[in-house]
Amino acid sequence: MKPSIISEAPTTILNFLGYLQTIKGKSPKTVDEYYLDLRTFFRYIKYSRALVPKDSKFDEIPISDVDISLIETITLTDLYEYLNYLLVERNNNASTRSRKISSLKSFFNYLTNKTGLLKSDPTKELDMPKRKSSLPKFLTLEQSLELLNSIKGPYKERDYCIITLFLNCGMRLSELVGINLNDIRSDNTLKLTGKGNKERIVYLNDACLHAIERYKMVRPSTNIKDRNALFISKFNKRISPKTVQFLVKKYLESINLDNQGYSVHKLRHTAATLMYQHGNVDIRILKDILGHANLGTTEIYTHLSSKQLQHAVSSNPLSSINQKKI
Repeated sequence: MKPSIISEAPTTILNFLGYLQTIKGKSPKTVDEYYLDLRTFFRYIKYSRALVPKDSKFDEIPISDVDISLIETITLTDLYEYLNYLLVERNNNASTRSRKISSLKSFFNYLTNKTGLLKSDPTKELDMPKRKSSLPKFLTLEQSLELLNSIKGPYKERDYCIITLFLNCGMRLSELVGINLNDIRSDNTLKLTGKGNKERIVYLNDACLHAIERYKMVRPSTNIKDRNALFISKFNKRISPKTVQFLVKKYLESINLDNQGYSVHKLRHTAATLMYQHGNVDIRILKDILGHANLGTTEIYTHLSSKQLQHAVSSNPLSSINQKKI
């Protein structure tokens, strides 16, 4: 975490953040988000209880003096009043409020069940805000084919390979940019490192293997700053998330889909939807492929055989599509 972000954090919160990163394996970015959520909450508590001058600017209220004696006075009523504050004063939607409450639940659970600093957890009976149910946005099979066929330019092999992996394997942006050459295995599998540094194996179908081989033929091989990175930018270093987002947006724009809510993450939804709709793939298999614990279901995770995983990726209707020669 950036020192400037947590410079005012009290010891109790610092210890919790350290637990998240070292024990729970949360990424630095995720730990930052937990801290910002906790900071907002304790700023609210101090302001609502008149523990700071009335004319204090909310975003400047320090929390360095928050200690266990203050934390143990938090009640369920405080938490519901905070939820109301988030809705009325900060215009937070249900998803944002749920995330902030989740951060608080994790914090108070840690203090109650991991450290014993609290005798009871005030968040235990706290209900999550009801979220609006909506289906994830995804490209149709026809739009996916159109997107692949739109790829051109000096980096066409690289860009085609990137979008092919997104559409066939459903990987996250961070997972794609983190791929190393030695993550591609001789048994046609790919090792991905997901959230919390959790590793998983995905099978590469024919389209992925063909796209990777074509890209590797033109991949820069000299003066590379990160020699093991699979995807290289025009500056001869590992491609950045922003660059990938830019190129995906560019190709979406070329087929008039840039202003319809599509993005890199929607390509992940597209891969899952295509496999599910066209391959009749069990939802538990999709969970395993995507490395995601919650894919529109609360079904308990079940370990599945590698043969099922291989069949699922091969069932993607884009699995036999190769880049057209220009």
